[in-house]
Amino acid sequence: MPPFPFSAIVAQDEMKQALLIAAVDSSIGGVLVFGDRGTGKSTAVRALAALLPEMRVVANCPYNCNPEDHGARCVEGCPAIGHKSRAVPVPVIDLPLGATEDRVVGALDLERALAAGVKAFEPGLLARANRGFLYIDEANLLEDHLVDLLLDVAASGENVVEREGISIRHPARFVLVGSGNPEEGELRPQLLDRFGLSVEVRTPTDLPTRIEVIRRRDAFERDPAAFTAQYKRQEAATRRRILAARDRLGEVRVPDSTLEHAAQLCMSLGTDGLRGELTLIRAARALAALDGAAEATDHALRRVAPSALRHRLRRNPLDEAGSTVRVERALAELFPA
Repeated sequence: MPPFPFSAIVAQDEMKQALLIAAVDSSIGGVLVFGDRGTGKSTAVRALAALLPEMRVVANCPYNCNPEDHGARCVEGCPAIGHKSRAVPVPVIDLPLGATEDRVVGALDLERALAAGVKAFEPGLLARANRGFLYIDEANLLEDHLVDLLLDVAASGENVVEREGISIRHPARFVLVGSGNPEEGELRPQLLDRFGLSVEVRTPTDLPTRIEVIRRRDAFERDPAAFTAQYKRQEAATRRRILAARDRLGEVRVPDSTLEHAAQLCMSLGTDGLRGELTLIRAARALAALDGAAEATDHALRRVAPSALRHRLRRNPLDEAGSTVRVERALAELFPA
């Protein structure tokens, strides 16, 4: 069955915007989607990956290495720079909650390595996710040691497996997408801060929207091919928009006034460190590129601010307002109507 078309997803505009931004600029740090079950979280991730054009990889390389990026190639899987390449779909790899560390990072056969002097390595989920998406459902229930491991790999873009003096390393650059239900527990602050954007999704409360969601999902399940064909033109337009934004991203200017407002906003909200400002600027630049704009203005900054900052706020016992309300309140003070 083909994936549900990205263009056919009803409402959930903030989630779709955050995923598009992450597809344009992977350095933003991924997307965290928190909300009710059955609101299209995993559907949107898979739909976006299917929307992206196929990527070229070194043939027979287990790490999806880019044949045009010689500096980021692995040692074991890419023997020569003129190696043949092939086109493959952008991978979306699920990280199950019960996964062992060996399944995630890969397993090294020590007996064969010590006896035969061969680095016998079985690549894990991080290898398969390279240059694609690593999706963690119920990210708030992920075991602590896997959280620490993911933080290290996400920061370095490289997976290193060391056993008994034997070391294997390979590229592991991926867009991290996590989802979960806040009622089942909170995310560790260390992992929460690593996500570039955080999105809240809710079950639609208005009748027309709910009816349209049901209608489209039912039509898709009855005849996936026919339903997908209806959105072929919109999907192609969105794909062109992403590719054009990637090409334009480096040329989008960020005025000093936008930088100043980003810093003022983070200072007024009391965010720790400078990751909030950096994410704000990168997300605003990516959104401007998607819109075909030459510079990231305050308008783009305001549109991405809730996603970029709501998960970075400290708890204030004297303020019972939710994080989204606090961000919106700070925006209203900084940009009065």
